[in-house]
Amino acid sequence: MSESTPQQPGYTAQPAPGSTPAFDLVMVGGDIGVYALARAFNDRYGIVPTVVSRVATGPVMNSAIINHHLIGEEKTSEETLDELVRLGREHDGSRPLLLLTNQDTIVRMVMEREDELAQYYTIPMASVDLLDRISDKVEFAHACAELGIPHPATQVLDFAGSAAADWQAPAVESPFPVVAKPATTSQYETLKFPGKKKVYFLDTQAEYDEMVRVLRAAGFTGQFLVQQLVGGDDTYMRSITAYRDQFGQTTLLAGAHVLLEEHSPTALGNPAAMFTTPLPEMWESAVRFLDHMDYRGFANFDVKVDPTDGTGYFLEMNSRIGRNNYYVTAAGANVAEFVVTDAIENRPHEPVRVENEILYTVLFKPFLMRYVVDPALRRRVNAASRNGTFHPLWNPRKDTLWRQGYTIVAMLNHVRKFLKYYPKPSQHGF
Repeated sequence: MSESTPQQPGYTAQPAPGSTPAFDLVMVGGDIGVYALARAFNDRYGIVPTVVSRVATGPVMNSAIINHHLIGEEKTSEETLDELVRLGREHDGSRPLLLLTNQDTIVRMVMEREDELAQYYTIPMASVDLLDRISDKVEFAHACAELGIPHPATQVLDFAGSAAADWQAPAVESPFPVVAKPATTSQYETLKFPGKKKVYFLDTQAEYDEMVRVLRAAGFTGQFLVQQLVGGDDTYMRSITAYRDQFGQTTLLAGAHVLLEEHSPTALGNPAAMFTTPLPEMWESAVRFLDHMDYRGFANFDVKVDPTDGTGYFLEMNSRIGRNNYYVTAAGANVAEFVVTDAIENRPHEPVRVENEILYTVLFKPFLMRYVVDPALRRRVNAASRNGTFHPLWNPRKDTLWRQGYTIVAMLNHVRKFLKYYPKPSQHGF
């Protein structure tokens, strides 16, 4: 993996020699995105953040750039927030204490207790009301329509009252195949049942009926969205990462062309490889959406390009930086700098639009390339990789041999999962 990072104005790869960080950082979670964010702060400011999690997870274990604060699997999310309050009280207060997370549920819970936590922490996140509006995919669809942002045709499937014997699901309005997913993730994330999926791709009426039966049996009472399926395989997906500050300016915009997504049921749709590239028209739509919502903080948009006409359909926005945020830092715009300039230094950052093209992947490149079958796309991927190939966990200058071994084993596990769930490229996209 390349460790050289392309440079852009406003980005500094390493802290100044002998400098002392002007703030401390606490993060919640333990996924690959949390490690990537910790890595960005460590590279730019020399920070060793405290990462609070309930479970010991590989992405953050035994890392020299993380103070891993493990509180125990038996703890609830509310108790996790209680622990954040305790850590805030114990902080000496000599420097600002920044609080970040990369989990939707924790973002919302933090903002529900903002008054309490804000006594100790600087929290650059959106309000609860705004989070509810954005996380509700029905509201997201309405906002896109109002702003003229392309969005798939959407039908709401409401499970309220579905426990009644005479309840029936409505007929599907879009022609099959369709895609179905929870309108909000809060209740759905707490349910456990066999065959649970993040997203359901449905080819037939029988598959739709079976999904409805399983959700009713699990006691789901929220809303599902049934949407027009935008065709094309994983390579038609795009990712946009943005930061909008307290002054109403979107200071960071980065885009990536997805090459391959995970296909195991519980991780379906998580990008496994992408290359960064400018997406100016989609960036403009993202800025309009963020301005419309008067949003603050990190945001990540999922967009899919229709192969028939090239239209980029906005699928959703996540009110967090996203698990694959390292693609932005690797391309030359260290993500830590934008939130620090805004939340700690209280000043606008010069806007950065990431133009560099690099390859971001959690897979071995030769294995990735067996899925990139289009010759023109293969040439673009190879050109991007010559500027650097980056894995967010591969950090040998800072981490131990154990960490390097863990990363290699994780990559081998990805090979096993892809051979099981997605053994060869598919034009269908799932």
